[in-house]
Amino acid sequence: MANIIQPLQHFTKFESFDLGNQLIEKALLYKANPALDKAKGAGKRIGCIFLNPSLRTRVSTQLAAMNLGMEPIVLNMDKEGWALEMQDGAVMNRGTVEHIKDAAAVLGSYFDILAIRAFPSLTNKEEDTSDFVFSQFVKYSGVPVVSLESATRHPLQSLADQITIRENWAGKKKPKVVLTWGPHIKAIPHAVANSFAEWTLGMDHDLTITHPVGYELDEQFSKGATIEYNQSKALEGADFVYVKNWSSFNDYGKIISTDASWMLTENHFENAENAKVMHCLPVRRNLELSDEILDGERSLVQQQAKNRIFAAQAAISHLLGNK
Repeated sequence: MANIIQPLQHFTKFESFDLGNQLIEKALLYKANPALDKAKGAGKRIGCIFLNPSLRTRVSTQLAAMNLGMEPIVLNMDKEGWALEMQDGAVMNRGTVEHIKDAAAVLGSYFDILAIRAFPSLTNKEEDTSDFVFSQFVKYSGVPVVSLESATRHPLQSLADQITIRENWAGKKKPKVVLTWGPHIKAIPHAVANSFAEWTLGMDHDLTITHPVGYELDEQFSKGATIEYNQSKALEGADFVYVKNWSSFNDYGKIISTDASWMLTENHFENAENAKVMHCLPVRRNLELSDEILDGERSLVQQQAKNRIFAAQAAISHLLGNK
C-alpha cells in the first residue's frame, strides 16, 4: 500500500488532490482484492448511526467495514434511539429525552469510528449550512467520524463518483464533466451536488454546472466551475454527465421549476455522442432520467453503486491508519 500522504482525523469533505488521488487508488486496490487488509480492523467496531433513510450508504459501509475485519453495528437513531436535544443549555422539559452531548459521548466510548447520516431540514438555512446536527456528533464523540451524508456534503458518494470517472477515462486531456439539474417532485438537499462539484473541481476536472435560473448552488462549492443555464450548450462535448436534482439555495429549500425538458433522453446527446451518464441513486425513472438512458450503454449508475463499497473501504482504512 502507498504511504500516507497526510493524516485524516475525520472523513467529512474533500481535503486535497493528493489525498483524493490516494483514496481513489486505494479503493481500486480494494476493488481488485476486497480482502487485502482483512486484519486491519480486527477487534474494532464502527457505529453506523442513521438519522435518515439509506440503502446504498448503509449496506456499502457495512460491507466495507467487514472487508477490513471490523464489526459494523447499525442504529436507526430516528426510530430506535431517544429523541435528541441538540441545543446547548436547553431546559429539556419538552419532547427531547437525551442530549447529544451524552449520546455522542456514549457512542464514542462504544466504537472506534462513528459513521453518521444527518440530512438538512431545508427550512433553517443557517443551521443547515453549518452542518449543525452532524457537527455535534463530531464535537462530542471523541472518535473519528465518517460522513454518510450531512446537510451539505456526501463525500463517500463523491469518492465513488471519482473512482468511476477514473475507471472510465483514458484520455490525456481533462474530461469535460457536466453536472445537470433534473426535475423532481420534492425539495431535495444540496449535499450530493455540492460534494460532487467540490470533488470534481478538487480532482482538477473541467466542470460545467447547468440548471434553470434560480437553482444556483452555494458558491463555496461551485466556484471554479462554468455555470451555463442552457442545458443543450452545456452538454456539448461532454464526457461525463451527472444528473441530480436539488432545491433552491438562495430561496432556500424551495422548488422553483419542474421543467420536464431537463430530463435527459437520447435526444440530448446529439453533440455528446460518447458521453457517459451518472446518478447517485435512488432515481425517479422517467422524471429525473429516462429509462432509455438508465438501461442503456451510457449508464454508469450501477458501477457507481458498486464503487460505494470500495470508497467506504478506502476512507475507513485511511482512518484506521497504516497498521
